[in-house]
Amino acid sequence: MITAVLRSACMLALIAATPAGAQQYPSRSVEIIVPFAPGGGNDVLARIIGEGLGRRLGQSFVPLNRPGANTNTGTLQAVKAAPDGHTLLISSVGLAANPLLYKRLPFNTLNDLAPITLIASSPTILVVPTALPVSTLAEFVAYLKARPGETNYASYGVGSSPHLATELFLSMTGTKAVHVPYPGGGPAAVGVMGNNVQMLFSSILPVLGLVRGGQLKPLAIASDRRWPLLPDVPTFAEGGVDYRFSTWFGLLAPAKTPESIIATLHRHTVDTLQEPTVRARVLDQGGEVIANTPAEFHVFIKGEMERLGAVIRNSGIQLD
Repeated sequence: MITAVLRSACMLALIAATPAGAQQYPSRSVEIIVPFAPGGGNDVLARIIGEGLGRRLGQSFVPLNRPGANTNTGTLQAVKAAPDGHTLLISSVGLAANPLLYKRLPFNTLNDLAPITLIASSPTILVVPTALPVSTLAEFVAYLKARPGETNYASYGVGSSPHLATELFLSMTGTKAVHVPYPGGGPAAVGVMGNNVQMLFSSILPVLGLVRGGQLKPLAIASDRRWPLLPDVPTFAEGGVDYRFSTWFGLLAPAKTPESIIATLHRHTVDTLQEPTVRARVLDQGGEVIANTPAEFHVFIKGEMERLGAVIRNSGIQLD
């Protein structure tokens, strides 16, 4: 009897002395903040990753769409969350671009978030209206040069990935065009279909069905090789422009989340992404699985901030 009491007392003491990060994780459902409206690439990947983590860790991983302020609303919510692994963030190019676009941000991208893994990357594709009298990238560049400032291009808003991607292309080709921001990928694609704007630099996901259905004309894809889903679309390099730009998707947690939890999330996220069925689903959405380490993802974000910073400075884009 005394031995049993002593054993119980020792167990209670051990539990009390166990750091919070070392206790059973997750102990309840986990929120995955998606700082975009439903239906985009981040939203789709959040659900794919959430399903895989839920199977492996025995709790629900629930995507929550928190759009607003060019992804800053959702990002700030993640930054302010308790660093216990029960709030995560799936983010994209804006995570690296916004610190350079905005004079003041209520968070520091590199200090206030803990990278887990770069989930996937999707190369940018240039689409134009089917009515536009060009068939190749070279013809399109010639078309722009013959009409400086007379051609419109679509984006998802000031500072969005399509905005920066287009500005980079214009600077590389010495061409000019007028920026027309839309509230999202769907409306932007519709604008191109109606020839209200003459080009859109988009990730593959929002335009894949329209390209396959012949409603948009693809001219080039910004990767080092042709894309399996669209094998007839040449790369920019094949068209004579050494241009590369991609939309990427990463998983992060609030800073100061225990390393043991980051390691658990990384391991199970990578295992999920290595499943053949999951890799196929990501590919079907126009993405390519990356699944790197937290340290590699951190270096990647720093590199993106430097690369996009050059584009933003050259374009003179600045937001309050």
